[in-house]
Amino acid sequence: MAGPLEGVKILDLTWGLSGPFGIMTLCDLGAETIKVERVDGGDMARQNAPIIDGVSLYFFSVNRGKKSVALDLRTKEGKALFLDLVKRVDVVAENFVPGTMDRLGLGYEVLRKHNPRLIYAACSGFGQTGPYRERPALDVIVQGMGGIMSITGEEGGPPLRPGASLGDITAGLFLSIGILSALIEREKSGLGQMIDVSMLDCQVAILENAFVRYLNTGEVPQRIGTRHPVITPFQAFQTKDGYIAIAVGGGIEQWALFTEKIGRPELLSDERFGDRTSRTEYHKVLEPILAEALKEKTTKEWLAEFESIGVPCGPLNSIPEAAIDPQILHREMFVELPQRRIGSVKVCNTPIKLSRTTSKLERGAPDLGEHTREVLSGLLRLDEAKIESLEAAGVAASSAMP
Repeated sequence: MAGPLEGVKILDLTWGLSGPFGIMTLCDLGAETIKVERVDGGDMARQNAPIIDGVSLYFFSVNRGKKSVALDLRTKEGKALFLDLVKRVDVVAENFVPGTMDRLGLGYEVLRKHNPRLIYAACSGFGQTGPYRERPALDVIVQGMGGIMSITGEEGGPPLRPGASLGDITAGLFLSIGILSALIEREKSGLGQMIDVSMLDCQVAILENAFVRYLNTGEVPQRIGTRHPVITPFQAFQTKDGYIAIAVGGGIEQWALFTEKIGRPELLSDERFGDRTSRTEYHKVLEPILAEALKEKTTKEWLAEFESIGVPCGPLNSIPEAAIDPQILHREMFVELPQRRIGSVKVCNTPIKLSRTTSKLERGAPDLGEHTREVLSGLLRLDEAKIESLEAAGVAASSAMP
């Protein structure tokens, strides 16, 4: 059974991480994705480490399943080829600084004339409007500006960037959601539209509670380590041999069972700790008590204790530990995909599990221009002589490998 997006064709001009990740999500679900790259080097992410025998594993990890066509969109012939492709696809996606495509003569208003059903998805640092629209931005910039770094880190410490590229990844995911919604709407209207996703907007959107608290109460969220701002205990604690994350967010019954398990039953009668709100208010008193108690057993021992009473908990895994976690392995969250230069590459699988249609990954990321000839001959019906002339003129480029 083919993927649910079989038949959807995407021209993917995105580069780096945010756009490629979002479009890869749709590619995983069956969309035919044609990555249009520069003839001179392609996506700059192809140069990002780690690199094995000339293959960027960074690039590979966010471009699996795609086809690569190398075109020079600065040339008249390159533009003409691109416009011919636009007529035959459903989506064009890009994550350039706003105005870039317009300067090439390939902006949305031009493309929609060639394909009124086209969905044009643009992801940028600050969006297509506003005083910052022409500024370039990368992950750390929007994380800093959006506020998430101001609430990440230990109390009293400096702001920290989270360990994942949340500025890029969240924008990519919102981009894919926008494309899916536009595809559904097109079934009713028969028309395409433009999607404008700002990385900064996405950072604001995912901070939900922090902004809601500030905007409605005036409370300024602060850095508080791993704990939760309104639920206690809801954080990571050190154990005898590692760390454990616990979340006692239930009622008095759960709190009673928890205090008994950790050998501190006296906490139950202390009215300062009667519910999760008051426990948060007095967290500076409660936290040292819990920290001392939880150091008395190993992480594995505490997991067994807390799971027996229904308290949500889990170990704080390192990346190597997560890579062998039985739940993650059962869910097949790592797959090995072919790469014709080095044999194969292990990557993270899609987390989207479908009961009827497949989301199984089978193809790796393409070499630069690997599918130029296939797309130009198959989709545009160009003959061999024409393709060779385009390559000779530097308008198009094919992978040097057979």
